[in-house]
Amino acid sequence: QVQLVESGGGLVQAGGSLRLSCAASGRTFSTYAMGWFRLAPGKEREFVAATSWSATTRYYSDSVKGRFTISRDNAKNTVYLQMNSLKPEDTAVYYCAALRTFGAPMDSAYEYDYWGQGTQVTVSS
Repeated sequence: QVQLVESGGGLVQAGGSLRLSCAASGRTFSTYAMGWFRLAPGKEREFVAATSWSATTRYYSDSVKGRFTISRDNAKNTVYLQMNSLKPEDTAVYYCAALRTFGAPMDSAYEYDYWGQGTQVTVSS
């Protein structure tokens, strides 16, 4: 069992930056791939970024590539999402998730086993 708690969301102006954190409980955190997804009003849940357990493989959606960076610190049981050059269209609730199955597609929300409660990110124009 893994429990995930996101933090770091808030209100920022367009062009600004935020760093989201996701703290995980459990001793097996380092064996999970981790992902970030977001949900905006009136839209479907969207994949943002993911990292393998070793951080050697990272994926990004086209909409955030070059602006967002996912990283993880297995010693601290934490995964991060550094968000730069934020745009109003980045406004959403951001969720981190843990994926247990090795080799499963990391951009598919349906593959993830555990989810956090989400943190709101609002980007004003």
